[in-house]
Amino acid sequence: MEFFDSHAHYNDEKFDNDRNEVISSVKAEGITRLVSVGYSIESSIFAQKISEDYGFIYHSCGISPNDLPQTEQELWKNIEEIKKIAKQKHSKLVAIGEIGLDYYWNKENADLQRKAFIGQINLANECNLPIIIHTREAVADTIDILKNKQKSINTGIFHCCPLNRELVKEALKLGYYISFAGPITFKNSKNASEIIDMVPLEKILIETDSPYLSPEPNRGKRNDSRNVKFIAQKIADVKQIPLEEIAKITYENASRVFKI
Repeated sequence: MEFFDSHAHYNDEKFDNDRNEVISSVKAEGITRLVSVGYSIESSIFAQKISEDYGFIYHSCGISPNDLPQTEQELWKNIEEIKKIAKQKHSKLVAIGEIGLDYYWNKENADLQRKAFIGQINLANECNLPIIIHTREAVADTIDILKNKQKSINTGIFHCCPLNRELVKEALKLGYYISFAGPITFKNSKNASEIIDMVPLEKILIETDSPYLSPEPNRGKRNDSRNVKFIAQKIADVKQIPLEEIAKITYENASRVFKI
């Protein structure tokens, strides 16, 4: 059985002491494709390097809403740097992201966040790439931008998708994929089954968001892609189909959206 972890951060400092060992273990346990996701200029460059070092790893580039500079002038300079990475046309670059809105950590710069989101969607359209969306406590503005301000030609993925009925409904209408992560396995996640049930099989992805958000039974520990099977199992249980089928479907879905 093979799995595709659609979102991980092996470019994170939490892997600095044993990155190679973890990545080797991940592949040995059947995670035969994964995307190392950028969230800043530096992490995007590092994600590309990791993809060059490992044949089964792909990468994305982007500036997350939690990694924005202080001013709009600096923002456009940063986006130009991301554009340089994207315009290299690296064969393993599969998306622009993670990008989006996060009002949980900082709502003071909401206007700058919206400009960064729109600017990077535009970049994705220039590069003919899908987008990887991070959204937290910003459902209305996220959907408004995607519907009315700057549509993504290739749609993309709601990563670690919030378990919000309205968000999922609107995202699916727009043609986006819904990626589920560790929180769907948490005991206090009351509506996980309902949200999973809402998403058709052809739009479901699985991810770990490593090193964050370890699923049960490893909640609280550093996450890595080997845990993606617990997320797949939760979906299999809700959909009442075999784990092998979920692994195959989500693998095909991720390969399709990332054009691999």
